[in-house]
Amino acid sequence: MSQTQAIEKVKGTLEAGRPQMAGQVDIEKEEWEGNKLTFAFTAQKQHITGTLLVEDKSFVIDAKLPLMLRMFEGKIEKMLGEQVKTLL
Repeated sequence: MSQTQAIEKVKGTLEAGRPQMAGQVDIEKEEWEGNKLTFAFTAQKQHITGTLLVEDKSFVIDAKLPLMLRMFEGKIEKMLGEQVKTLL
């Protein structure tokens, strides 16, 4: 899949997921600049910010997790990896 196709796939997935997140996630920022998404949201009173970079053959996520979620960082990373595989 090309980078452009991957970006469109991510955008479509985010859009499709909004109804499922209603009432659980407050999206404060979702800004695309080329292949880079800058995001900020609050879920379960936890504020998360970061970027998602869509490269030719990979996704790079850099998220700032609150202290309470840092102990689950490995599990979150694994879950995101599995979700990315479903996109491809």
